[in-house]
Amino acid sequence: MSIYNFSAGPAVLPQPVIAQIQAELPSFQDSGMSILEISHRSNLFEQVLHDAEQDLRDLLTIPDNYHVLFFQGGGTLQFTAAPLNLARHHRIGLLDSGHWAQRAAAEAERVGTKVHVLASGAETNFKQLPILARPVDQNLDYVHLTTNNTIEGTMTTALPNTGRVPLVADMSSNFLGESYQVSDFGLIFAGAQKNLGPAGLTIVIVRDDLIGHVDNLPSMLDYQLFAAKNSMFNTPPVFAIYAAGLVLKWLKQQGGLDTMVARNHAKAALLYDFLDQSRLFTNPVKTSDRSTMNVPFITGNTDLDNQVIQDAQEHGLVNLKGHRLVGGMRASLYNAMPLAGVQALVDYLDNFEAHHR
Repeated sequence: MSIYNFSAGPAVLPQPVIAQIQAELPSFQDSGMSILEISHRSNLFEQVLHDAEQDLRDLLTIPDNYHVLFFQGGGTLQFTAAPLNLARHHRIGLLDSGHWAQRAAAEAERVGTKVHVLASGAETNFKQLPILARPVDQNLDYVHLTTNNTIEGTMTTALPNTGRVPLVADMSSNFLGESYQVSDFGLIFAGAQKNLGPAGLTIVIVRDDLIGHVDNLPSMLDYQLFAAKNSMFNTPPVFAIYAAGLVLKWLKQQGGLDTMVARNHAKAALLYDFLDQSRLFTNPVKTSDRSTMNVPFITGNTDLDNQVIQDAQEHGLVNLKGHRLVGGMRASLYNAMPLAGVQALVDYLDNFEAHHR
């Protein structure tokens, strides 16, 4: 029986990447040493780091005036690092699209940054994205945006007009799964454990003119220091960078970002089309704001939801339980999830509905 992993993260990885890791694990590049034990100062790892950055630059067409930094601490650490590095006047704007935007606001306030909520989806219980109703104050240091909301199941495709105020994007859950122009942002950050690799690595892409203006930052949060040290101020997450590098090469082999985005839209359409015609399952999100990465759905009955999750696992469809804050079910359709997995899910749900509606 095939197993399809719909976890929101850490999430499914491409099978060829897992196979390559398995094959190379005892002796990386015939060195006699595992990737788990090579020095981060070795030529072997320097090549891994260089290739990962270059492949990412190629896939996203990252302009030369943007640094690519490899951090630890997850996307959550960047909720602190971004205001420390960029909020020189301690005033930022935020689009409140749900849980992770609110977490970002709370962390910014912890370091003395005033957060102005420019728009919120709270009135619809975050079933649709917030919409800017007035021009953005041009004295703000930046505007924070969560491009994909894993819990609420919403995704931004049309970016807000912030004028000359830089846009800072938490792309953790649709990084490399949806297409954006890097030059539209001052800063992008993303935890790797959704579309890029195992947990332990966070990518930061930041415009060079925005950093280096704040003195005496904590070293591990200093973008300028990490840029100067080529992300090796301390021991980086060697294995996580290596694994992410393999995923980046796999993405190139698949045809690049445009190919993956088209696949993701096709997978999401297959599931949404079923949910829209179902008389048992519903997706509560405004159609135009739906995520292609994370699809929440419910029956309206908690006991029945739990039965769906339990029975699905017996059919090889695992990690469908919704986030603890909202319950129900959630299918995450990241890059490595094949269309066959989504078809198996739709077939299972259709059969379940036939026996329970």
